[in-house]
Amino acid sequence: MTAVHHFPEKSGSASNRTARVLADRAAGEAYVASVCFKHGPPRLTGVELEFTVHHAEDPARPLDTDVLATALGPHTPRTLRPESPASPLPAGSPVSLEPGCQVEISAPPQASLRELDAVVTADLHHLRDRLARHGLELGETGIDAHRAPRRALQTPRYAAMERRFAQIGPGGLTMMCSTAGLQICLDAGEQEQYAARWAAAHAMGPPLLALFANSRVHAGHDTGHASARWLAVHDTEAVRTRTSGVADDDPAGAWAARLMDVPLMVLPRGDRPWDAPEGLTFADWIDGKGAAALLPKPTAADLDYHLTTMFTPVRPQGYLEIRYLDAQPPDEWLAPVALVSALLARPSTVDKVRAVCAPVADRWTQAADRGLADPELAAVAAALADLGCAELGATGLAAESITEISESVQGRAYRSRSEA
Repeated sequence: MTAVHHFPEKSGSASNRTARVLADRAAGEAYVASVCFKHGPPRLTGVELEFTVHHAEDPARPLDTDVLATALGPHTPRTLRPESPASPLPAGSPVSLEPGCQVEISAPPQASLRELDAVVTADLHHLRDRLARHGLELGETGIDAHRAPRRALQTPRYAAMERRFAQIGPGGLTMMCSTAGLQICLDAGEQEQYAARWAAAHAMGPPLLALFANSRVHAGHDTGHASARWLAVHDTEAVRTRTSGVADDDPAGAWAARLMDVPLMVLPRGDRPWDAPEGLTFADWIDGKGAAALLPKPTAADLDYHLTTMFTPVRPQGYLEIRYLDAQPPDEWLAPVALVSALLARPSTVDKVRAVCAPVADRWTQAADRGLADPELAAVAAALADLGCAELGATGLAAESITEISESVQGRAYRSRSEA
């Protein structure tokens, strides 16, 4: 859930956005479209890796945040220790924390997967070494396999989110405090290509979610679901989690209009509670309707913040943030990143992805529930594995890495299909 804008900044300084008041809905939509979908050759790839953190001798023990802060040292995020320098890891990855103190590292985007692998490998080694010296270890699944959800960060944003989600059901607290995802960040692409890349990134979501599902056991219990993590995300607010209209010729315009009509989730206001007025959309805030009549007019920075409260499968941030994959074991993150990068590397491959995935493009719930036990999803996942592995040569990875990734991905796809 943490938004780390690690691609090059192109939308003006933070101070300019804070001062830029949005006069009307049209101004808000124009701003969203301009900052969320930036055109250009797809060059960079980044990754955000989340992990639950456990005491090695007793993974079910509630996490001691003092021990975590000591272990992280100068890398401790200020959400846990406000006085921390919050230094990036040695290769440049900032560290952040989710509400349950899941650790996230956001690798700076690189021009090749070989360079990205080097950065992440170095920073993960450093992080794991620091944690191990204090008896801590990273989890290996997309949901806490040992502990029930418990909020550990005492920030006004997360307190307001917990109160809001508590009215809906347990999914919100589980998503906030027990889940860990693997988020892949890719350039949106040239103007004539980005609508197809946007559609393909969504269409391959269900089969890839099934292929890399890794969150069946939660708090010591078998949930019976391949990805209990993704189901928890969808048990929050549909307005924030549902897929966008991927068939639109103008995804930027459609996304901008959607953002205007989504109710505020939290409203930052200093030391006061951050609970947003019930049902107040961003468009209402701009227009001064209802409770918004007592609020200052929103700025572009307020709209940037509103974007961070969207938990869609793919979130545009000036680049495409692919958010539907479960966290993998720390040493196995590269395979899904390489596969997704390869599947979106060339326009001809993008077209094939959309065609292959069309029969299952809307089967998100089935993918999270049954994973590759669903025969149709398993067949499409195997086809994607073949298609993506054939394109791995374009990722910049060494030949031995390509062989390892191909064996891992295709072995996973065909083994599960055979078992099904």
